[in-house]
Amino acid sequence: MAIPVIDFSKLDGEERAKTLAQVAHCCEEWGFFQLVNHGITDELLERVKKVASECYKLEREENFKNSKPVKLLNESVEKKGEDKLENLDWEDVFLLSDDNVNEWPAKTPGFKETMKEYRAELKKLAVKVMEVMDENLGLPKGYIKKAFDGAGENETAFFGTKVSHYPPCPHPEKLTGLRAHTDAGGVILLFQDDEVKGLQILKDGEWIDVQPMKNSIVINTGDQIEVLSNGRYKSVWHRVFASADGNRRSIASFYNPSLKATIEPAQELVKKADKQVVDPIYPKFVFGDYMSVYNEQKFLPKEPRFQAVKAE
Repeated sequence: MAIPVIDFSKLDGEERAKTLAQVAHCCEEWGFFQLVNHGITDELLERVKKVASECYKLEREENFKNSKPVKLLNESVEKKGEDKLENLDWEDVFLLSDDNVNEWPAKTPGFKETMKEYRAELKKLAVKVMEVMDENLGLPKGYIKKAFDGAGENETAFFGTKVSHYPPCPHPEKLTGLRAHTDAGGVILLFQDDEVKGLQILKDGEWIDVQPMKNSIVINTGDQIEVLSNGRYKSVWHRVFASADGNRRSIASFYNPSLKATIEPAQELVKKADKQVVDPIYPKFVFGDYMSVYNEQKFLPKEPRFQAVKAE
C-alpha cells in the first residue's frame, strides 16, 4: 500500500475537478498525500537538501553524539537492558521561524538565504492547499487562512519549519526515531529524504511507509483542520522508525493558527441542506490553550485534548 500521489499542476487544467476530488479523498481517508509538480523548483529543493545536510555535519552532529538519546541508549546497552526506551526520540531537530531568524544556523554557507527562499515558496503552497480544502469543503475561499489568523488586528497565523535528522542508530530495536503522534496544528508540508525511508502512518490499523519520492512535498492535515472540517478531514497518527543505515533528513513546515485564534467547526459544516443544525463533533477553543495541553500530551490520543480545552 502506497501513499497517494497527486499532480498539483493539474488544478489549473482540464483535470481540475478530478484533482480536487483526489485531494478531498486523501484528506478524508488518508490524512496524508504527496504532491508533485507543486511549483517549487527542483533547483531550490536541491539547494535545500545541500544546506540542510551540510548544516547537520558542520553544526549539529558533534552535539548529537553527546545528546541525551545517545547517552541513554549507551547506558541501556552497557547494562544489557532488554526494555525498549519508550519515552525517547532518536532525532536531532531545530526550529526556523520569522521570530528566531537571529538564532538560525550561521556557520553553514548559504543556509539562511536558501531556507528563507524555501520557506517563502512553501508558505505560498500552504495557502494554495488550504484554498483547495476550502473549495472541497464548500467554504468561502480563504476561510481556513482567516480562521488561523484570528480576530485581532495583530494576530496572524504561525508558519514554522522544523529541520530534523535521524542519524544511523546502532540499536534501532531499542527506540523510535520519533514516537507516534498526531500534529497539533493546521497544514503540514514535509520535504522528506528521498533515499532513506522512515516515516510511517497508521492506516486501517496498519503502519505503512510514506514512500520516498524525489522532490515531492508530503501534505498532512493536523488536528485543527480536523476540527474546522468537523471531522471530515483526518489528523492521523504517524511516526518515524530508527534505522541502522543512513542519516534521514526531514524538513517539516507547518501553517498553524495564531495562539489567540479561536478554533471551532465551520458553521457551514454543521448545517444540513434543509437548514437543520447538526451538533458539532468538536468543541470551540483557543489554539494557545490547545497547544499547552498538546505539549504535555503529544504522544497520547488527541480526543481528550479537545475536551480538555473546551471553551466555556
